[in-house]
Amino acid sequence: MVGIHYFTMAIAALIVQVSAQNCATINPANPATFASGYSGKVLMNGLRQPRGLIFDNEGNILTTEQGGYGVRYIKLTDGGGTDVCVASNKQLIADSQINHGIALTPDGKTLFVSSLTTVWSWTYDGATGTVSNKKTVIQNMRNGGFHLSRTLLVPKANPDVLLVQRGSQDNIDTAAAQESTARSMIKIFKISEIQNAPVDYDKGQTLAWGLRNTVGFGEHPDGGIWSVDNGVDDMQRDGRDIHHTNPCEEMNYHGRINDAASPERGAHHGYPECHAVWDTSVIPNAAQLNLQVGTPFAHGVNSGDATCRTRQAPKLCFPAHTAPLDIKFHSNGTAAYIPFHGSWNKSPPDGYRISRVEFNAGTGQPIEPSTSTTAATNIMYNANNAQCPNRCFRPTNVAFGPKGQLFMTSDTTNEIWVIAGGFE
Repeated sequence: MVGIHYFTMAIAALIVQVSAQNCATINPANPATFASGYSGKVLMNGLRQPRGLIFDNEGNILTTEQGGYGVRYIKLTDGGGTDVCVASNKQLIADSQINHGIALTPDGKTLFVSSLTTVWSWTYDGATGTVSNKKTVIQNMRNGGFHLSRTLLVPKANPDVLLVQRGSQDNIDTAAAQESTARSMIKIFKISEIQNAPVDYDKGQTLAWGLRNTVGFGEHPDGGIWSVDNGVDDMQRDGRDIHHTNPCEEMNYHGRINDAASPERGAHHGYPECHAVWDTSVIPNAAQLNLQVGTPFAHGVNSGDATCRTRQAPKLCFPAHTAPLDIKFHSNGTAAYIPFHGSWNKSPPDGYRISRVEFNAGTGQPIEPSTSTTAATNIMYNANNAQCPNRCFRPTNVAFGPKGQLFMTSDTTNEIWVIAGGFE
């Protein structure tokens, strides 16, 4: 029996070794630097601007590709850590309109994908990598050229709910001050209802509004819904250009999905009139006005500050123009991971990294106060942002795999990365 035991162990070790040796080495388009305890590699390249990223219940990756492709199905062999290989991949859905959002019901049977105007559903089979029974479930979400993505989420705490984000129609979309425009917000839809007939986006229940462009949102294990918002460009205050370091990029809380009485449910977060401070040093009379990091304040002139103080303030702030595009939580609730896509109107460039934010698992809230400037710790980043965006990876979406690693899409380098350490 002992001989058989050791023989079995040797065979298993050989299988693992061969699997690792068969895993192709893919050189990254641009190298990454990792914090102590973390490592990573390119899992797959040659994609077409990969954006949304989820895992199905069989451990396969589904990713949307903004470059006119649709949805790709990627089957893996996963030995843990960075010993992950692409076993096969194929086009699951061919549709050039698909540009970002993707979500799967917790039972793994219904897939949702979005375009600029529409959310569709399919019956999904993860074992065979097939879809059927396509339906239009949400419609009439077109914007006039700005903010084209429609992020989707089906919370595990309520699998009959689909959350759908829609951004603003311009940098400063003045009409979005009216909730009836159904822009700059997150809406709630009951899946059991939208499967019967298409619903216009404005008919959904408002989870939150006054959000300029909340591309990323996720669910804490306690059912709390969190989002990251991209602040305005070219900001001025009392005739001074303060856009280089203001406003902050926001991390917002929207209450637990099953708590309709939550004070955060349906809250206004300030946009388009109000934004949150990052750098007080460039804001005229900041000390006299009692402005600090995270304080909602008015664009243009300070006469609107009193109204802004009544708006829902962010729970945390990040540097201006770093463009957070997703937020995903560790399964034990102790940390959130945020990919910062990176700036386009800031010198030197900023962002282009994945950061970790510590959470209190018991309260479901960040450990750092809302005034913190150090809440985000970088775990993966470009060594020299001066070369960005042209010679950098640009993180877009992240997702935890079944063995605890973090996976990331980089849309400008057309890659998917796997990152290990600190999660498993």
